[in-house]
Amino acid sequence: MSKKPTSHPYGDVKAFERLMLLIATLLKHPGVGSPEFMESSDREHHNSLKQVQLCLQNLAADYGVELPKGYPSIPTLRKDLETLRRYGILEDRMYRWGYYLGTGAMSQEELKVAFNALASQAKYQGDGLLRRIYQTLSKRLRGLDLELQGEFFYPVRQHLNRAIVYTDPEEMAALGQNRDTLFHQLAVLEKAICQGQTIEISRGSDPYGHSRIGPQRVVPLQLIYQDIAWYLLYEHHENGHLAIGRLNRFKNYCQVLNESGRGLEAQRNSLAKAYQLLENGWGLYLGEPPEQQLELQGKLELITVKVRFFPPVANFIQEGELRHLKQKIVLGAKNPTTGKPSYIDYVVSLPPRSLDEFSIWVCRYMDKARVIAPPQLVEKHHQAAKALLAQYNSIEIK
Repeated sequence: MSKKPTSHPYGDVKAFERLMLLIATLLKHPGVGSPEFMESSDREHHNSLKQVQLCLQNLAADYGVELPKGYPSIPTLRKDLETLRRYGILEDRMYRWGYYLGTGAMSQEELKVAFNALASQAKYQGDGLLRRIYQTLSKRLRGLDLELQGEFFYPVRQHLNRAIVYTDPEEMAALGQNRDTLFHQLAVLEKAICQGQTIEISRGSDPYGHSRIGPQRVVPLQLIYQDIAWYLLYEHHENGHLAIGRLNRFKNYCQVLNESGRGLEAQRNSLAKAYQLLENGWGLYLGEPPEQQLELQGKLELITVKVRFFPPVANFIQEGELRHLKQKIVLGAKNPTTGKPSYIDYVVSLPPRSLDEFSIWVCRYMDKARVIAPPQLVEKHHQAAKALLAQYNSIEIK
């Protein structure tokens, strides 16, 4: 006698429809069940499933599906979520910040903002990997863009700072402009960053004239885009000295020296030290080893820099409230005609390593800036102004 087949728990239409509604809820409301979705009373009791229940019921109403009052119950939803875990649709881990399916962690609006950022970095910062991801996603999302009448692809946000060197090996090959730089080794470099591997790279040029050419053993920490170029933040293997170098100044060479790596915790610790230096200073130069160690220990004496800015530049300097964490902006006496300050003093304490890069920033404002302190910086700018004047005196201005 043949055995009667056991009925499937989702064999009836009502149960199947409920499961489909749950999947649709998680797709359309990524993060549902997180504190930001909940009412304050639910948040106090950590009742994430009640929010899932409410969203499912609202979605059913939108689709014209009639559900009994209070259906599905919280225990039933819990059972359905376990079913999704069993089939790998949800992971086994805890969803403390709301439920979402696979990599579908973003809402449509969040995806649009992220896509804008992706498009900008792919186009202007010349990131080859992101360029290819952008091209793939553009094809996948073309239907959504058509549905939204072109709104999805419209670049509402854009980051215009453009890389001034070739960064994408595929673009170099297509244009016949090959550059044997570290950009050809990004896949190896990124893996080394994520695993904390020690690598050997080789600097091919040093425009600063410090003769720092040739191989170096380092632990790479992060790829940074600043103003016009990509940089590598790294830690010297032999002494832990932190430094930043432009990617295009390193050769097409990256040799992994230890496959296992030191792990992300060590990477995060070194990255935190590097950002301490970046926030403390001005620009990307992190200093030489002895001074860097003193600075990280809080034992390095900082130099107070004071620059007087005059209108109309003063207005823009005053506008930059967050230009540096330790800055002070002091307003000068008011101009009786305009009622606005006749100048402002910009004051900031910096490590000695940052004075050169700070000087470059001040020089962009030409005659609308005058260095007041320290004396060595005053003299440096005075001499630079005299040299500039001499350049113009040596030519006939028509």
